[in-house]
Amino acid sequence: MSDHHHGTTPPSDRALRVRAMEQLLIEKGLIKEGAVDTIIDIFEHQLGPRNGAKVVARAWADPAYKARLMTDASAAIEEFGFAGFQGEYMVVCENTPEVHNVVVCTLCSCYPWPVLGLPPTWYKTAPYRSRVVIEPRAVLEEFGLSIPDDVEVRVWDSNNELRYLVLPMRPEGTEGWSEEQLAELVTRDSMIGTGVAAVPAKGEPA
Repeated sequence: MSDHHHGTTPPSDRALRVRAMEQLLIEKGLIKEGAVDTIIDIFEHQLGPRNGAKVVARAWADPAYKARLMTDASAAIEEFGFAGFQGEYMVVCENTPEVHNVVVCTLCSCYPWPVLGLPPTWYKTAPYRSRVVIEPRAVLEEFGLSIPDDVEVRVWDSNNELRYLVLPMRPEGTEGWSEEQLAELVTRDSMIGTGVAAVPAKGEPA
């Protein structure tokens, strides 16, 4: 599911104001064309998700940490120093061969910023927020993720008091990998549940 699927929705007044301000800054030579999109991309795909990737990699590599994470996610995540606004009350949902978890916020766009950064645009759209609850398998298919019929799909609805993080399954062939190596396989979407962890490329160190 990519953003262009929802192009029939007109931009909000806020979005229009932001775009107007961006154009003014470009015209005055204060920023370059595309600079804002680049900054958003960094926060959305790099800085934030890297925090979550460290948490997931530690859980994969350290059974004791995983136990703490599943018991008290907020406290375990704070061991990394990742806490604060929109990350105060966390619950981690573990994917297994029998269960696949996916996260949504049906009311607005509640999202665990400290571990995932800015929410992707599609996460905030009405189609995703409504459809993933009604037909999760179909929505996941649109993300390129096919869930077998014998695997249960559980949808978790975030709110202003509680936010969820998916613990994806550890890819096969990563025995003996360092946490840094494991973290490189963790994607933002795998921690939302609309994707899975990356498969190690052939020849990568094990």
